[in-house]
Amino acid sequence: MKVKLLQFTQEPEKICALAAGLCYSYKTVDELAQSFDKEKIEKLLSKVISSGHYSVLEHASFTFGIEGVSRALLAQLTRHRIASFSVQSQRYVKFKNTLEFIVPESIKKNAELLKKYNNFLIEAENLYKEILSAEIPAEDARFILPNASATKIIFTMNARELRHFFSLRTCNRAQWEIREMACRMLSLVKQKAPLLFNDAGPDCIREGCHETFTCGKPWKKI
Repeated sequence: MKVKLLQFTQEPEKICALAAGLCYSYKTVDELAQSFDKEKIEKLLSKVISSGHYSVLEHASFTFGIEGVSRALLAQLTRHRIASFSVQSQRYVKFKNTLEFIVPESIKKNAELLKKYNNFLIEAENLYKEILSAEIPAEDARFILPNASATKIIFTMNARELRHFFSLRTCNRAQWEIREMACRMLSLVKQKAPLLFNDAGPDCIREGCHETFTCGKPWKKI
């Protein structure tokens, strides 16, 4: 799996703080922007986030490039509707070389099942290529490809939606693949905007777990 932060809003913390400050100021946007220093930004964002006034966080967005993840992960990711997604198409891309598949660790640990799993993927790949060689369109050949098929994604989320995404997908009860991706994403955005994501992560690091069945191994509280 490769997770890369491709682009993000310039000075994301300042723009969110500026948006919050503007709501209660008589100053012009330029005057207000000039009055903001690091201490003021930190104080205002801390107040906004602790108060749950997350709408101003929507002014900062982050774009990620993801490779080496499964179509099973993609199905989960696109449930987060407040985002923009671009995905490598199985309809238009013909995978004529070796296809890439994701193998769960649980299957890797079982030698007998791993052999059957790999054999199944080889058969699926061979049939896919046979279908393509018969000049059947890729949009029909793709029907044979399993959820294990690897894909590439570029997607953008604003800071508010990212915080919500992290609360669900970094949780220990989240599916392992999307949890790994979410944790890597969280690490990347914390480096660029620590004030926006200082307390981001599963619910257990803030007010407590909201899951019906808890994992029993909560993250350390902020």
